[in-house]
Amino acid sequence: MWLKSLQIQHFRNYEQLTIDFHQGLNVFLGQNAQGKTNILEAIYFLALTRSHRTRTDKDLLQFNQSTLSLQGVLERTSGTIPLDIHLTEKGRITKVNHLKQSKLSDYIGHMNVVLFAPEDLQLIKGAPALRRKFMDVELGQIKPIYLSDLTNYNHTLKQRNAYLKSTEKVDENFLSVLDQQLAEYGSRVILHRLEFLKKLEEFGSQKVYELSNHIEQLTIQYQASFNFTDTDNLIDTFLTELSNCRKRDLFKKNTGVGPHRDDIAFFINDMNAHYGSQGQHRSLVLSLKLAEIELMKEITREYPILLLDDVMSELDNGRQLKLLETISNTIQTFITTTSLDHLVNLPESLKIFHIQAGNISDTQE
Repeated sequence: MWLKSLQIQHFRNYEQLTIDFHQGLNVFLGQNAQGKTNILEAIYFLALTRSHRTRTDKDLLQFNQSTLSLQGVLERTSGTIPLDIHLTEKGRITKVNHLKQSKLSDYIGHMNVVLFAPEDLQLIKGAPALRRKFMDVELGQIKPIYLSDLTNYNHTLKQRNAYLKSTEKVDENFLSVLDQQLAEYGSRVILHRLEFLKKLEEFGSQKVYELSNHIEQLTIQYQASFNFTDTDNLIDTFLTELSNCRKRDLFKKNTGVGPHRDDIAFFINDMNAHYGSQGQHRSLVLSLKLAEIELMKEITREYPILLLDDVMSELDNGRQLKLLETISNTIQTFITTTSLDHLVNLPESLKIFHIQAGNISDTQE
């Protein structure tokens, strides 16, 4: 798949912009704070209806504007798909082929993207929330039912936490009903994640092996907030744990167990990668991103679009070469950078967009 064109209205520092892309490599070149990453963010938002830089929609609106819109033309093997997102004061309006979508899970997945940004280098050592977000973003694109189960889980979790905070005298029966729903949706979320990590380990371990000159092996461990050995009885185990933690939850006014508190651990040659070198972390994250590409290709039968946000300067020549070898001419790629000097072995055919203060000019090479 590849994004043929993008129209932007009132997004960040862009009032109106129409831009046509190269099917292969697109480079956004310019100094910092000129609007390079804003275009990458717009592409990400078009795919996932959310930003990778902020949770606050108002941050995306151009100054003194109350709405924004993004329109893209996506080319897939099945044909051309127009995608539209309008962000209004009442929320998001999404359209596929000009038809309004009633649920975000019906929209997400038409355009698959893999983002590699400097903050991803914190994936190994950063907070567990980063690793949960990593799973949620990738799984949400390739498995719509996961997005639906996760949404239902988060809604029930919010209800349960609100009830724990608001009531002085607990209705045990009502809390038991919430626990049942939480365990059912939460168990589905965990099972989806386990299946995803098994496939990611399969692809990622090959990439780590190649990048390390055949000396390192990757394993990925899902670290649940409660112990379970049998996935067939996961709902019952979850319910038992909620019951065991009820006094704690009532005291703390929140829910102490569940996939919202789970984590992932990465191991290189059976050693927790958290304690590895900075070079190992970079190689591991790069391997995971390359693995995501292959995993999405296997499931959707099309390569995703790759977004590289100011990350090439973080990689040495060897890692850059491995990345560019993988994308070659088969994956549409968008790179933001302040200079072409550190980029090695670029494809012969590409499009360079020069960006200064939100003004864009392009050159085809």
